[in-house]
Amino acid sequence: MEALFALAILLVFAIPVAVIYLLISNAGLRRRVAALEESSSSDVVEEKVTARAEPKSLPAKPLASPQPVTVAPKAPKLESDDPVEGPPKAIVMTRNNFGLLIAWIMQNWFYAVSAVSLALAGIFLVLYGVEQGLLPPSVRIAAAFAFGAALVGAGEYIRRRYGDDENSSTAYLPSTFSGAGIVTLFGAVLAARLLYGFIGPEIALVGMALVGAIALVLGWFYGPLLAGVGVIGAMAAPFIVGGSSDDPSWLLAYFAIVAVVGLAIDTLRRWAWVSVISLVMGFGAGALLVLDAGWQVQPFFVMYCALLVAAAIAIPVRTLTPNHDGTPLSLALFARAKGDAWPEFPTRLAGGAILAASIAIVLTVFDTSRADLFWIGVIVLAGMVLALLTWARHASALTDLAALPATALIVVVAGGARLWRAQASAAMEPEAAMPLMASILVLIGVTVSVVAAWRSLRGGQAQIFVAIGAAVFAPVLAIVIEVFWSPITPLGTYTWALHAMAIGAVMVVMAERFARADGPDERQRMSFAVLSALACIAFGVVIVFTTSALTTALAITVVAAAWLDRQFNLPLMGLYILAGIATIGYRLVVDPGLEWAADAPIFEMLLSHGGAALAFAVSWAFVKTAKRPRSEVLLESAVFSSTAILLSLLLYRSILYWSGEVATISHWSVGIGATIWIALGLTQLRRLEIGGALLVLRKILGAGFLLIGALQLALVVSVLNPVFDVFGNPVLGPRLFNTLTSAYLLPAVILALGYKWLRGLPSILRISFAAVSVGLAALWLTLTIRHFWRGSSEMSLPGIGQPELYSYTLALLVVGAGLFYQSLARSSVPLRKAGLVVIGLAVAKVFVIDISGLGGLIRVFSLMFLGLALAGLAWLNRWAAERNKRSEETEVP
Repeated sequence: MEALFALAILLVFAIPVAVIYLLISNAGLRRRVAALEESSSSDVVEEKVTARAEPKSLPAKPLASPQPVTVAPKAPKLESDDPVEGPPKAIVMTRNNFGLLIAWIMQNWFYAVSAVSLALAGIFLVLYGVEQGLLPPSVRIAAAFAFGAALVGAGEYIRRRYGDDENSSTAYLPSTFSGAGIVTLFGAVLAARLLYGFIGPEIALVGMALVGAIALVLGWFYGPLLAGVGVIGAMAAPFIVGGSSDDPSWLLAYFAIVAVVGLAIDTLRRWAWVSVISLVMGFGAGALLVLDAGWQVQPFFVMYCALLVAAAIAIPVRTLTPNHDGTPLSLALFARAKGDAWPEFPTRLAGGAILAASIAIVLTVFDTSRADLFWIGVIVLAGMVLALLTWARHASALTDLAALPATALIVVVAGGARLWRAQASAAMEPEAAMPLMASILVLIGVTVSVVAAWRSLRGGQAQIFVAIGAAVFAPVLAIVIEVFWSPITPLGTYTWALHAMAIGAVMVVMAERFARADGPDERQRMSFAVLSALACIAFGVVIVFTTSALTTALAITVVAAAWLDRQFNLPLMGLYILAGIATIGYRLVVDPGLEWAADAPIFEMLLSHGGAALAFAVSWAFVKTAKRPRSEVLLESAVFSSTAILLSLLLYRSILYWSGEVATISHWSVGIGATIWIALGLTQLRRLEIGGALLVLRKILGAGFLLIGALQLALVVSVLNPVFDVFGNPVLGPRLFNTLTSAYLLPAVILALGYKWLRGLPSILRISFAAVSVGLAALWLTLTIRHFWRGSSEMSLPGIGQPELYSYTLALLVVGAGLFYQSLARSSVPLRKAGLVVIGLAVAKVFVIDISGLGGLIRVFSLMFLGLALAGLAWLNRWAAERNKRSEETEVP
């Protein structure tokens, strides 16, 4: 076994030695190739000049073409090699750059293999000594340091003697040796700490810092290969060395040193990809350590992520105060027009680091049972948000990136429910103190919102974006606590509601500051703060008030939003009005909804549904004054639907009260339900005129509501119809005013209103509404006549008396006469034709049905009345036609 291991060591040494021999033995090859190319180029130029001077002189024989020479491709320059003052604008990895990188690796892969072999040789030298016990530990560590120093010295000698540029014969050799030496030195320090315990964590960090300083200085003079090999090898060294430690969290400091060294090298040389590798390896190595070491390292890993973010922001721009200029990164990436430049590399690097850190912290802290880890995560994320708003206040391109740790903070708080439940359980004990966890988090949210408002007041490209964040963050954090934690149980209803009201008070002050800064002509930022204040007030009343009072309170906030819009010209109040209408509509119909309203005390029902209808009407008047077309349509339709719901509920409760019947499945209860759903469907169809992103949703809702209403109408007309007596539900009420009105006439009226109201719909829909309305009205009239003559107990078929039969004829004649009158009053030809159709039906009924069904004087008077009525209507029709003809002739010039 020892022989095999020794053979492996010899092979590891033999590979780089062979490579070195091959390269040194051909040291002058590149110079000779370059000289040959230059000579060939000069010959071609001379030949071209001669050809121009003597065009008729031709050589006796063609010139011998030079042999093709294969030149190894240069290392890809993904960014400029020259130090520059400003950040570069090139993208780190384009298709062209990626192709160059692949070509370089295929041509020069042996450099990378050589560096890896040398670094492994130094590390395995220590490991072999440990396994075999050949040398004392101090000698092993000293040998590793000596080997690493020898590699660095060899690389520096070759660089000074032959150079390290791409045109030299020893290109990449200094980077190969020195990079392997740096990795070996890092490995030696790690071995001294992890394997032997010679030094404590403090001395180990000092040693790593010294090695990092050496690597930093070398990186400024060498090519990118040294930086790449050094960073990757140093990050991998702890996992290769192995060993054990009671507290491995100090390794995060080591990874941070390596990452900072890579960023510091790249900030001067501007290779860009070295910075990317440093951060990727930094986050990756830290994550692997957390997975291996577990809970001990987690709090330190959270802080380590924040440290990498700070390094990624400050080091590439070489300033302690970030100054990343340009468009906010999210807009530059996702709202970029064709032909626009990409964000500069330091901005993209900072954005990637912030995104990676936010995700890593969420994965580490979410749903933890450790209070220390939870609070460290909260503090670190809040600190990242505040740092981006204050420390990076001059970096306009990074402003929107504060949304990433802010979102991560909200997610972490949502995952802290387990800790809160433990505190809430402890707080239920006698004489236990009130838990302050939720209050502290609300305070943190308010602090972030206030700082964001301050940043917005400083101006800049993203001032509107930051103002939105200031108005949204604290309320959203409180709502997340409410939804996931249920803090009312330990804190009490009024105590928790005071938190919401306190946030609302802060938003009011914020609105005043924005209004003073923007003046009367620009109210956008003020609108955000006012919206947030209204939402906080609504949130507070949701916590405190009962079911009915809550709906009314929300409706009052809608009135307040409409009034503020009228008074201060705040168009964005329309967003709150939209949200308020949707929320109140949900409460009126679903939760607590129609079932609650049918059984609740009458005062509470009137307070909830009546208050909502009244509030919508007042708000409608306000927005009409402010001339907000979209809000007008929303509130107009809300008035229509809420009023229809209120009247339907009042009718339902009145029938229950006066009849004493139990509300079972009956023609009148289902008819009232159909009226409500039809009103809701017509409301959504009215809102189609607004268009926008909710157009499809409104179409779906409108179709769904109308379908429910149509199914209920089908039941009322068929199986629930009193004449069929399927379920034995009688007609309640007196002869003319009974439950037939709620079952048939009420839906007919609501459909007729829809026909009249929704003029923007396709004609086929409006005609359908009118046809169904006329059919329901005719059915109501027919059933009302039958109920008048036969009463509730004899409504079912078959059987029809002579007075009932003649009443139908009179009803048709009265309806026809009414249509004629309306045609005269409105000069409407369609109404006159409709009247003729109805009268024609009456005539047909008399001659087909009444003559055979009536007897005695009733038959005589029926025919006589029909004749007189027809004579009068014929004269009236002729008079109307002549009047229309004269009016048309008068209008013609």
